[in-house]
Amino acid sequence: MDSSIFVELRAGATTATAEETRALAARLAEALPPDCVLALHGDLGVGKTTFVQGLAAGFGVAGHVTSPTFNIFTLHRGSKRTLVHLDAYRLEHPDQIEELMLEDFLTSPWCLAVEWPSKIDAWIPADAWHVELGILPDERHTVRLLAGGTV
Repeated sequence: MDSSIFVELRAGATTATAEETRALAARLAEALPPDCVLALHGDLGVGKTTFVQGLAAGFGVAGHVTSPTFNIFTLHRGSKRTLVHLDAYRLEHPDQIEELMLEDFLTSPWCLAVEWPSKIDAWIPADAWHVELGILPDERHTVRLLAGGTV
């Protein structure tokens, strides 16, 4: 396990390309403990789905990963872990999360990656990993581990 990724992300990392963002996320995927929630914070267009694509690669997911905006969530079974990718943007009230019955899809080891976690704040567990993604004026992207989780 590469625990240096946690140090790097807590300090804040900058990527110049989508591939660099995916590679960074793949490194994080290798270091995350089993059965965890990742809350991905950031505005539209900052690379949240690109980051999830990197997680998927790190978990051994073979298929193509896109934003589940209209499906709300998608399930990706990888050779190392199941990735559940949730886009909470279209949820109109936090109670809708219960109607999705996500727990039925969380087969250990799993990672639940949540885009727009502020829409379901009360549902996000206290030990969730919080990652903030951003974009700089020169179009480089930033990735910072804000809080959460234990290794």
